[in-house]
Amino acid sequence: MRAIAEVTALDIEVWLRGGWAMDFYLGRVTRPHRDVDWFAWSTDAARITAALTSRGYTLLPEPPHDQQLDFVRPDGAEVLDLSFALMTRTEQGTVTVAGGPWTGAPWPDGMLTAPPGRIGLLTCPIISPQAQIEIKRMMPVWAPGTPRRPKDAEDITRLEAALDVRPT
Repeated sequence: MRAIAEVTALDIEVWLRGGWAMDFYLGRVTRPHRDVDWFAWSTDAARITAALTSRGYTLLPEPPHDQQLDFVRPDGAEVLDLSFALMTRTEQGTVTVAGGPWTGAPWPDGMLTAPPGRIGLLTCPIISPQAQIEIKRMMPVWAPGTPRRPKDAEDITRLEAALDVRPT
């Protein structure tokens, strides 16, 4: 969670996605994580890169930097992986994929409207649980050849159970 605190302290607008977003929504760590996935505005890509490389992260050459930024940093016995999916907004306000073969494709409606999540004393912006579910369900459709992983099915079950007991 130190890497999450480090990124949120950068004063750059970001939202957790993936497993950590689910955990921050639920308020507890549900499973081990190998990376931290984020959404960020494409206009902030240079600031993110400068901030993280100055902190010892290395920007990986792939995928293309107009759609995603991937960073690694050795941290003792482990390697910290940070991934920033870049997004943009249309004139109508729709949040879309910033680059690559899916440029302009819309992300789920309301994705950025969730209140911050929390684990212990650390709060962090997260994508909405409904968007988390949609992204986990649709990834094999959006990116053929990407199988649905068992942990994604488990995450969907956890999020749906939490939404059943939380007021909307």
